[in-house]
Amino acid sequence: MARRLRVLLDGTPLLGHRTGIGRYTASLSEALASRPDVDTRAVAFTLRGWRGLRSSLPHGVRARGLPVAARLLRASWLRSDFPPVESFAGRAHVVHGTNFVLPATLRAARVLTIHDLAFLDAPEELAPSDKDLPALVRRGAAGADVICTPTAAVADAVAERLDVDRDKIEVTPLGVDAGWFTGRPPTEERRSRLGLPEKYLLFAGAPGPRKGLDWLLRAHERDPDLPRLVFAGPGRFPHTSRTTQVGYLSDVDLQRVVAGASALALPSRDEGFGLPVLEAMACDVPVVCTDVPTLREVSGGFATLVPYGDVEALTEALREAVATPPAASASAARRAHAASFTWRRCAETTLAAYRRAVES
Repeated sequence: MARRLRVLLDGTPLLGHRTGIGRYTASLSEALASRPDVDTRAVAFTLRGWRGLRSSLPHGVRARGLPVAARLLRASWLRSDFPPVESFAGRAHVVHGTNFVLPATLRAARVLTIHDLAFLDAPEELAPSDKDLPALVRRGAAGADVICTPTAAVADAVAERLDVDRDKIEVTPLGVDAGWFTGRPPTEERRSRLGLPEKYLLFAGAPGPRKGLDWLLRAHERDPDLPRLVFAGPGRFPHTSRTTQVGYLSDVDLQRVVAGASALALPSRDEGFGLPVLEAMACDVPVVCTDVPTLREVSGGFATLVPYGDVEALTEALREAVATPPAASASAARRAHAASFTWRRCAETTLAAYRRAVES
């Protein structure tokens, strides 16, 4: 039997509203904690929110470390391997940077997840606090024993653009929670509470320049017969007379809102994975998304793909998604495709990356 690995995760994405990376970190840590061959711990790189880590962790994952300022750590890790994370979070066999930044280590093997390369494609869109992210990721990619990416498309891009050996990268696809497959449209009471119309198109996620929301709005406005457009997620979304924003939702509310949509749109310029695509498929909701390598890979031929920025094509794709009920066989195939992505597989492929990192 393989030895029990002591794994230390960057749990900072678990704090605050959880979008893609927060949900990835939570589900991965929960799946790892269920395994007898892994001792899973987490540390948060933040002064203000550190005390919230304990209450944010899945059952079986222990909080480690002391309050530390992420800004100071980043500045130091950009130039040196000091301070090693073990100095304030304890010993580990593996340290996993779950959110682009690889902590410095003393003896532990180092694994880094790079979710996408948006920070290279559009550095001008980074928040001021992330201005050093491109340099940090480049340094982390060079120093990591193993790099994890959510898709093969991202793995290929990382190898080429960060100049690392493709063999150093493990693809660890994300999963779909079982609850999505039993998702039901919202009841009248829930619909009224959330301010949902009876029929609607849905965007689920956080807003941002690369999400293509301006393109989506232009396409939506071309056809007044399309259902109302609903935005579900944290932050400020663009507003028109035919849009509704429901804000950040609980997991149960989000599943109901997705299940009740006429179609889900993900018009992103780029994505690392595109989890809403699979979650909508699990609910048997049609998906319209951008024709980019990652979304082609994840959707597996079960979504309508549209060239980025083509307003007329997006309008037509939304119109067809709303108007054409899928055949029963197509619905079953779409749901089966979504079911092939599990957090158990994500944990197993990630654990293989850990063992490989330790051996190296």
